Amino acid sequence: MKEVCAVIRMNKMNETKRALADVGLSSLTARKVVGRGKGKVDYLLLKGAEAGYDEAISQLGPGPKLIPKRMLTMVLPDKAVPLAIKTIIETNQTGNPGDGKVFVMSVDDATRVRTGETGDDAIDE
Repeated sequence: MKEVCAVIRMNKMNETKRALADVGLSSLTARKVVGRGKGKVDYLLLKGAEAGYDEAISQLGPGPKLIPKRMLTMVLPDKAVPLAIKTIIETNQTGNPGDGKVFVMSVDDATRVRTGETGDDAIDE
């Protein structure tokens, strides 16, 4: 089994949840995070600041700023991982910097607290 961790744009959260549920992957954990990639300038942010948007203006200034994002975490059977990655990419890919990242890590075991089931049985819906 694997843990799939995706960092995505805040405004893509609901669309991503729906897309994952539509392909049968509804179990996930989400949290608000802040971070930045290796890029130096977010040109959309500059356009937003020029247009007078307060959120964009507040993120400009000296040095690199941390951008609000969402982090999704899912523990899945190995066979479901390619579908999860494909769905996340298709839903979040805009072709612009800041679309996000997907990480996949091995998970040794899982136990469902309510029933004591372990392994894939603990994470299958």
